[in-house]
Amino acid sequence: MGTKTVNKLAVPGATLHYEVTGTGPMLLLIAGGGTDGAIFDGIVGRLAADYTVVAYDPRGNSRSPYDGAPADERVDQSAEDALALIDAVGGGEPAYVFGSSSGAISGLELITRYPERVRLLVAHEPPCVEVLPDAADHRAFFEQVYDTYRTDGEAAADVLFSRGIGLDEDDAPAPEDLLPEIVEMFIRFQGNAANFYEHKLLPFTRYQPDLDALKAVAAQIVPAAGAESMEFLPARPIQQLADDLGWPTVKFPGNHAGYLSHPEAFATLLARVLESD
Repeated sequence: MGTKTVNKLAVPGATLHYEVTGTGPMLLLIAGGGTDGAIFDGIVGRLAADYTVVAYDPRGNSRSPYDGAPADERVDQSAEDALALIDAVGGGEPAYVFGSSSGAISGLELITRYPERVRLLVAHEPPCVEVLPDAADHRAFFEQVYDTYRTDGEAAADVLFSRGIGLDEDDAPAPEDLLPEIVEMFIRFQGNAANFYEHKLLPFTRYQPDLDALKAVAAQIVPAAGAESMEFLPARPIQQLADDLGWPTVKFPGNHAGYLSHPEAFATLLARVLESD
């Protein structure tokens, strides 16, 4: 996989933890939800053979603490964080970007605001449900998840949220079958849950993409979704956006987190997509 360097970058209101592996054009990986950059560890090795791969913990998650008290997040601020990393690592060149879930929303905002800084964006299942004709129903679902968290706690919200986005907890491997570093990663994710439900869930799912701006850079966007999650909520918005942009949706292995469940096949396809630029 090559040597990995661990770094910190101060941005307004937070300090970002990021890791750099490989050489070549910059490829920025943007994690979503309450996860962090380690969720991409399984695909980094394959990609680092051809790219300078940068994976980071989004602000407020894991090793990227806020400077002060948590507050509701802004998608434009998340895009600025991504831009700061591109500027810090990319040497002035535009970067390839892969974003998943709310990380894909950050990618959409990034390419909307700074199209010249993105060479190609692979947007994997951004849950921007406002683009859907039945947006009100999905908005109500996310509000129900938020209310469940506030009234019944994280565990109840986890169950409702996972079922609603097509993730079956029964398919998860037993803890004793996981490597220690994977266990540590999931412990960090659980530690991020409260901040995710409190300050990230609603701001990101209420995001309304600028469709005209995205159509202007359609050649730089690859709509992507998991082959096993095409019928579930998080994959529907990108299919709608793909129709608007005039591009087909590329089907990646697995479901909403296929890079975690099918890392080798996922990385191989992602490399092919990036090479097609």
